[in-house]
Amino acid sequence: MRGYFAIGSERISKAMNLGALMRTANAFGASFFFSIDAEHRLRAAYAADTSKTAGHIPYYQYDTIDEMQLPRGCQLVGVELTDEAVMLPTFRHPVQAAYILGPERGSLSPETLARCDHVVKIPTKFCINLSLAGALVMYDRHLALGAYAPRPIMPGGVPGDGKLPG
Repeated sequence: MRGYFAIGSERISKAMNLGALMRTANAFGASFFFSIDAEHRLRAAYAADTSKTAGHIPYYQYDTIDEMQLPRGCQLVGVELTDEAVMLPTFRHPVQAAYILGPERGSLSPETLARCDHVVKIPTKFCINLSLAGALVMYDRHLALGAYAPRPIMPGGVPGDGKLPG
């Protein structure tokens, strides 16, 4: 896959969601993981993160969005249900991106939304679990930038030689 990505959350309050999001980030090949104003620290997330992500990729904890530093050229992409947000299936992912999700019982702060280069939404009827939303965003990125062969026309058909890229 081209480029790199990171994922994180703002004001996450459930350690199991933090751990699940970290594990999924590790599985999809994130370059780093971050949290802003997290209620739980890394140790509490280990119960859900059996891949021990913090031992494989950097984990950055920030108290505020203003403290967060991203690599030069990295675009911040908010994941939020707003009227202005772009539907995820139509979004062109930046090659260098950091995705940020809001808290379980709330939305991204106005300060964070103002800092985002893009805001996307998952086309659902209502909000879904934070770690599931993160997994969907990472999967969509993987499909969009992973250089997969086009899908076959017939159900069950095998595209190309049926092998995974890379």
